[in-house]
Amino acid sequence: MQEFNLSPDLYDYDLVVIGGGSGGLAAAKEAAMYGKKVVVLDYVTPTPKGTTWGLGGTCVNVGCIPKKLMHQAAILGQAIRDSQRYGWELQEKGKKVSHNWSSMRQAVQDHIGSLRFGYSKALRDSKVTYMNAYGEFVGPHQIKATNSKGKETFYTAAAFIIATGERPRYLGIPGDKEYCITSDDLFSLPQSPGRTLVVGASYVALECAGFLAGLGLDISVMVRSILLRGFDQQMANKIGEHMEQHGVTFIRQFVPTKVEQIEEGSPGKLKVTAKSTDGKETFEGEYNTVLLAIGRDACTRTIGLDTVGVKVNVKTGKIPVNEEEQTNVPHVYAIGDVLEGKLELTPVAIQAGRLLARRLYTEHSTKCDYTNVPTTVFTPLEYGACGLSEEDSIQKYGEDNVEVYHSNFWPLEWTVPARDNNTCYAKIICHKQDSERVVGFHVLGPNAGEMTQGFAAAMKCGMTKEQLDNTIGIHPVCAEVFTTLSVTKRSGGDIAKGGC
Repeated sequence: MQEFNLSPDLYDYDLVVIGGGSGGLAAAKEAAMYGKKVVVLDYVTPTPKGTTWGLGGTCVNVGCIPKKLMHQAAILGQAIRDSQRYGWELQEKGKKVSHNWSSMRQAVQDHIGSLRFGYSKALRDSKVTYMNAYGEFVGPHQIKATNSKGKETFYTAAAFIIATGERPRYLGIPGDKEYCITSDDLFSLPQSPGRTLVVGASYVALECAGFLAGLGLDISVMVRSILLRGFDQQMANKIGEHMEQHGVTFIRQFVPTKVEQIEEGSPGKLKVTAKSTDGKETFEGEYNTVLLAIGRDACTRTIGLDTVGVKVNVKTGKIPVNEEEQTNVPHVYAIGDVLEGKLELTPVAIQAGRLLARRLYTEHSTKCDYTNVPTTVFTPLEYGACGLSEEDSIQKYGEDNVEVYHSNFWPLEWTVPARDNNTCYAKIICHKQDSERVVGFHVLGPNAGEMTQGFAAAMKCGMTKEQLDNTIGIHPVCAEVFTTLSVTKRSGGDIAKGGC
């Protein structure tokens, strides 16, 4: 780590954190634990639809938290259907079970509000100053804070952490910002989005399409190329197949060229015109809502980084840092989704923020480990992953040095309602020349995240196929399948299995 002057006598603050998301808050509270004078600047620029929110960042307000709660709402809908095969009878026979969007929205927003209150209280208890203001560098150690009324205040600090995160990208076509929404708007919509076109194939696109379909809505997904770029493609394609089997329409190899409003109201009606990626076909469709989920851009271009000389990737807006999250300017650091080449996950930002503050203000030297970080995509068939995809494993080690063990499985709880037999799937990718160390873990099934978290810890410890084989499984649970994997892709054996 390059050295710089940390003397508190020279500046208003020891540390200024720009961004009040999970990573920025974690860093700020950690620094304050060591007696440092810390301020957090956080301001949410409203979406084109006017949506805004308070402290807590994307994850709490318009990301992980509301996403999983609405995913749970869809799961409960499936559970209601399954319950009848388990003997449950509706109290009012003949009455159709329906979903109330407004009730769900209010409950989700109430929970988010409670989380924001908790964050604010935690900052006060930690003696961290919080300002609802937009932070912008105006000098080497000086920042301008602009509040919602336009009032500007200037502060100096010994060190700065950029934790501004990302915001959804728009298409740049006629009507996109006027009529489309993004995930920044979806979770606070006052009414059901109705017939919806989701544009994109990212995890955000598929998660939102999945839970909206699970709530009983007519959902289409327009895909330019492949599903879940960057993830294991076999798993991605299985997710797509499952969603199609459960009513989601995929419009493949098309991109929108124009969105028009043809009927006002709530939610109204929109006409989408699209063209095929080869330019030979056109498509027109009518929807109540068009949700854009085509990627996200780092919020770094308007915070004055050029003023202080912080290098930024011109194309992506991402910030290159060293192993200690330090930019090319010694007293400026960055964490979270703005980092170039790092995982865009909330727990990663939190871990990096805490460890960075410890290194800055104590004798600790532990760095954030960005390898073998587990994650889950909360599509209707949940996907948990840790380590390398099959494609990346082959590229890194060579096809002859990679062994893939795999199996279908049928969760016991799905057998009575007789649904989705042999849809769930498990595979591990092993490095043959390293005692068959597990370098990739992938699972499709219920509670995939809960399964993946435990195996991720084992992978951190160098888990091998032999160790998995020597582990006694818990019966009858889905994770048990990983203790009995015997068929390899290379052998071409039958992987069809019965219930757990």
